[in-house]
Amino acid sequence: MAQSYHRVTGEIWLFKPPVLGTSIRRDYTRSMAEMGRLLVIVGIALAVIGGIVMLLGRTAIPLGRLPGDIVYRGKNTTFYFPLATSIALSVLLSLILFLVNRFKR
Repeated sequence: MAQSYHRVTGEIWLFKPPVLGTSIRRDYTRSMAEMGRLLVIVGIALAVIGGIVMLLGRTAIPLGRLPGDIVYRGKNTTFYFPLATSIALSVLLSLILFLVNRFKR
């Protein structure tokens, strides 16, 4: 195992420490570029999902108004919990992801 030592302090290192500003800066720049790309992809996905939800609201599909959805309307409050809609969307998305995974192999 090669050992290195510091010229001024005389410390002995088993591995040479990285030179500040070379690979560390490169890794930081690469990770920030990946983070930016991920944020752009997530933003586009949210915009597409928002557009789909808006289009579904104009159709006759009763998402959000299914028989199992819980709605409580009081004098000054309204509580809404879309239980049946959540279950229906979960089953639908699970089926879609299962089929995508099945054909991916």
